[in-house]
Amino acid sequence: MENKLIRQDTSDLDIVNHPEIKGLQIIEGKINFPISWLNQQGYCEYTLYLQYLKGIKTMPTQAMTTGTKEHLKLEEEFKQTATPSSFDDAFKESKEKEILSREMFVIDSEEGVRGFIDEIWMTPDEIVIIDDKPGNRAYPSSMNQVRAYCLAFKNMIGDDNRIIRGALRQRGTDNIFWSEIFDEKVEENILYLIHRMHGLFEGTKPFIPTKNGNKCRACRYQSYCEHKVDI
Repeated sequence: MENKLIRQDTSDLDIVNHPEIKGLQIIEGKINFPISWLNQQGYCEYTLYLQYLKGIKTMPTQAMTTGTKEHLKLEEEFKQTATPSSFDDAFKESKEKEILSREMFVIDSEEGVRGFIDEIWMTPDEIVIIDDKPGNRAYPSSMNQVRAYCLAFKNMIGDDNRIIRGALRQRGTDNIFWSEIFDEKVEENILYLIHRMHGLFEGTKPFIPTKNGNKCRACRYQSYCEHKVDI
């Protein structure tokens, strides 16, 4: 595969920060949230409320710090062999040859999501969107995060008949431990979740806390949460 450092041009989009909720943006007049928030939503939806609506700040966990360092290391190593490209040029080339990119930005202003794909393979036959995780267990929250990346990518490319596949890979290895084709049923399900997320930030739906006491025990927001479950 040919390594491409793809940079997405968003200068033609109307982008402003949300006036009240940190991390949200208003893009083309619609609320837009980071796709990575779906991972947090799947762990405990109420932590989104505590962190972004109430503005509670906590120290990052050791796992978060380690993950950030490993991501940066992989990106720096990738840059050493990658050639710069626009998204349009790389996508066009991928119809004839295999292209690999890391930390590629995707944005869907219509559905209101955006984020950075850890790694993407664009080949003449299929598109594989990979998210790296520290373990090798496919949690629903991790799968939903990849599905949202697939949705955003699909809506960026328009009419293209290649298969889009989402995948989870154990960080620092070649072990892809989960993958699925992004078909109509998967798209329908992730759209339902994304629409729910928008309802949370628009105030039309409540933030539901987890009932899993083990999650509460490990949560960095437990001392601020009135819904924590005693173990």
